[in-house]
Amino acid sequence: MGRQGEAMTVTAESVDLGDDHADITAHDTYVDGVPHATFARLRREDPVSWWDEADGSGFWAVVKYRDIIDVSRQPDLFTSTRGIRLEEMDEEETAARRTIMETDPPEHTRLRRLVNRGFTRRAVGAYEEAIRALAVEVVERALEEGEFDFVTTVARQLPMRMLGRLLGIPDSDGSHLVDLGDALIANTDPEFTDHVVDLTDTERYRLLPFRSPAAIELFDYAQAKADEHRAHGGDDLICRMLAPTADGRPLSDLEFKNFFTLMVAAGNDTTRYTMAGGMKAFCERPALWAELRHADERLWDTVVEEILRWTSVTMHFRRTATRDTELRGRTIRAGDKVVVWFVSGNRDEEQFPDPFTFDIRRDPNDHMAFGRGGPHLCLGAWLARLEIRVLFQELARRVAAVEQTGPEQRLRSNFIAGIKHLPVRLTPA
Repeated sequence: MGRQGEAMTVTAESVDLGDDHADITAHDTYVDGVPHATFARLRREDPVSWWDEADGSGFWAVVKYRDIIDVSRQPDLFTSTRGIRLEEMDEEETAARRTIMETDPPEHTRLRRLVNRGFTRRAVGAYEEAIRALAVEVVERALEEGEFDFVTTVARQLPMRMLGRLLGIPDSDGSHLVDLGDALIANTDPEFTDHVVDLTDTERYRLLPFRSPAAIELFDYAQAKADEHRAHGGDDLICRMLAPTADGRPLSDLEFKNFFTLMVAAGNDTTRYTMAGGMKAFCERPALWAELRHADERLWDTVVEEILRWTSVTMHFRRTATRDTELRGRTIRAGDKVVVWFVSGNRDEEQFPDPFTFDIRRDPNDHMAFGRGGPHLCLGAWLARLEIRVLFQELARRVAAVEQTGPEQRLRSNFIAGIKHLPVRLTPA
């Protein structure tokens, strides 16, 4: 179904939605892809459903777009201070591992102001020239290979190197820091860590981010950088994190280390996996790649937003009810975990026409890839948008056709939907 005067880019797609009774709590479920059929069934039959956990107290799964927004907009009722993932932590663990994500206003606002001015749309726009130069270098180097793993050769490189520049970190340190970040945020996947949280005993690391010993090395690196910046100054994100907040109080050493660790872990992985998911979508739809090669600025805007909606890399965030309440007739008790599934909201049929069609002209496209409503909108949203846009623009200028040459490998995680390996062949234009 095309729009008058535009190319026929939207067709009825035959998409494998997976098992309609999958265990959405199990990390192994997502190795075969997101179980969209299960979320579709829940949206129809049980949009606020209770899920037992083998290693937890259970949680309410909120899967409808409007309900997710309602929960997100009420931090006084659904707090982030008890954790944003399914893992349950006692007070000591929570205090030791708290980042900006595990805070609510006004504390969240205080911390966000430290770095926010570096991530506004206007500030990010000033990085475009640097991002484009990096993208050109990465793409042209990849084209020399012809056939390669898109994730490691392309998608990993651009966010990693740009993050290093924002933090004032040399390129030579970037790859190792991202490896450490992978060990944290992918702590459920044996490819990235020897300390898989649900397969090994990680109790001695319980006071470290993601229960990972990789945090020790990241903490040491952060401390060394803090000492260096205090001695010599600068105008990068580390300096901003070290500056006093609006109330005149600087971050403690632990707060700074946790903040730095979050930036490394979250500042690379989600954009990398979004790029990978976008490339897979185009590999499966060669005609759309041909259109992309002639896209105007308006089309580029909608392309980027549809890639973000389609990939929905951060699948959920957890909140905790602060008092008894009701949601769609369900009684939620104080202390209950309430998990908002962005990956389901982004396929909600009531919000998105033909949600299982990859429509590069979709407009409007009020997706929730960066969250939606409330104070916790992703800090790096505009930077991620620009990096995705620039990368695919430089690819489209140089590549006539894209082809997936083997099966992809997906992250073992119920939290991050990521393609960790994607073999492709690019045909130069």
